[in-house]
Amino acid sequence: MMLTTVTVDTMRAWILNDTDGPDSFSLDEVDTPEPGPGDVRVRIVMSGLNHLDLWVSQGLPAPGSFPHVAGGDAAGVVDSVGEGVDGWSAGDEVIVDPTVSCGKCEQCLHDDATYCADFSILGEHRWGTLAEYVVVPARNLRPKFADLSWEVAGTFGLVTGTAYRMLKRARLRRGDTVLVVGIGGGVSSMAFLVAKALGARVWVTSRSPEKITWATESGAEGGFDSSADFSKEAKEVTNGGVDIVIENVGPATWNQSIRSMRKGGRMAVCGGTTGSKVELSLPALFFKQLEIIGSSMATHSQFARALHMVESGDVVVPIDSVHDFEDVPAAIERLDSGEHMGKVAIRR
Repeated sequence: MMLTTVTVDTMRAWILNDTDGPDSFSLDEVDTPEPGPGDVRVRIVMSGLNHLDLWVSQGLPAPGSFPHVAGGDAAGVVDSVGEGVDGWSAGDEVIVDPTVSCGKCEQCLHDDATYCADFSILGEHRWGTLAEYVVVPARNLRPKFADLSWEVAGTFGLVTGTAYRMLKRARLRRGDTVLVVGIGGGVSSMAFLVAKALGARVWVTSRSPEKITWATESGAEGGFDSSADFSKEAKEVTNGGVDIVIENVGPATWNQSIRSMRKGGRMAVCGGTTGSKVELSLPALFFKQLEIIGSSMATHSQFARALHMVESGDVVVPIDSVHDFEDVPAAIERLDSGEHMGKVAIRR
């Protein structure tokens, strides 16, 4: 065991003191968090924005207390380790896994932190990465390979891990047909890339012709206009419907996503960017024997496998833009505009 202690009294962070939306973020000085037993503090080199950060700023859900630091993705350098930590020391370059759990319960010991009663998401339930430092359990770190760029290392994690788990819960097999709804979103774009790397035939939807073009140039079989009847097109090109739908848009696309599946099809759902309530036709569900599968985040081993796909080059993470830490409002505006294609990164 190597104990490393570094004293850093305060740090800069983009904090939330209320939940009035993206304009609520303000740059301030706050106390630097100290690593407790089993924890590691990381000096952040690069982090990424996710739509989760926008939702937290709107109180969906509201932080448990204020001030709050959002942000779920980061890569950086180990700065300080807490008591009982083995395997990490100051100077190690690391990637942060945003799924946090107790590490002791039956679910955690069987490598499913997402079912832990104390499950939390970095930046949602606890202070996250829109700061100069972050503290996480040592088990939430992975080594950063030297040839992996900081931009990718600091931004891929939350959405790629989430996408990987969705596909695994949907029991993806090589050769399956997959429809990814809303290709411009972070989870959706990574679900497309991961599914393709795992041997699936993938179609996408978007309201943006440019984003559909990006997907087809990146290996998608084709793309459909989200504002039109894409379910009819999906059934035509797949001879009856797709095996799997990846859905996180919600009410705006829900019914068409249901209609796009073949008999026995599976839909994996991780969110609803257009709302949280949908209507479901029960006859469509039971006559077609469909499965609707909820999914959230990723286990630590799933995160590690997603990271391996990125490190190996099987999955190439698109980077939309890189912003200085002082320019987080511009980065948030870019994400909120919906015009981005790829990850929005924040450098220190």
